Amino acid sequence: MTRYAPAYRIAPSILSADFARLGQEVADVIEAGADWIHFDVMDNHYVPNLTVGPLVCKAIRPCTKAPIDVHLMVEPVDALVPMFAKAGADWITFHCEASRHIDRTIGLIRECGARPGLVFNPATPLACLEYELDKIDMILLMSVNPGFGGQKFIPGTLAKIRAVRALVERHYEQTGHEVLIEVDGGIKPANIAEVAAAGANVFVAGSAIYGAGDKAGYEREIRAMREAIATRC
Repeated sequence: MTRYAPAYRIAPSILSADFARLGQEVADVIEAGADWIHFDVMDNHYVPNLTVGPLVCKAIRPCTKAPIDVHLMVEPVDALVPMFAKAGADWITFHCEASRHIDRTIGLIRECGARPGLVFNPATPLACLEYELDKIDMILLMSVNPGFGGQKFIPGTLAKIRAVRALVERHYEQTGHEVLIEVDGGIKPANIAEVAAAGANVFVAGSAIYGAGDKAGYEREIRAMREAIATRC
């Protein structure tokens, strides 16, 4: 069977973008070389922050053809899934602890036309993957505690990435079903190669990219990330 080797994807988080010119920020970062747009949804309930909802997702959808990766940090989950799918989300991920019926929520995401994924906080065990790996298309590992941008990467996440990569590779060998591994929190050019070497395929970076200030800066940071990955992997 073909070796499990999905392409690397860089997904800037709009949490760190200039919301006064969000549509242009989305277009600029994709033109600068990013692959996806990461959309952080926080409810001031499951996490201690409040961000954006489906209307903002709908507003930015015409600004890019790139996939929109919606990360739901909300509780409960199910009511928002159809809204974000209708607003243009290509991927919808949610936290295991935030759904009373994980399997049902995964099915709902797929029924609504989006691709489902599960999110694991730094201290969340991976146990439910034993039952749901065949039903999801992505695993998002938080490398910070969710709620705020600009945090430092938690080094212990590397061991968790390696463990998930081993599970995903065994699953792929048995079924041919590809499951992406996304990492979110503190990703920057200085550590992205180590994260990729541990087994990640998708890298969420907010302040590291948008903090560069303008389109030329975004391009510089994204290029530095790709060069770092190419050097180590």
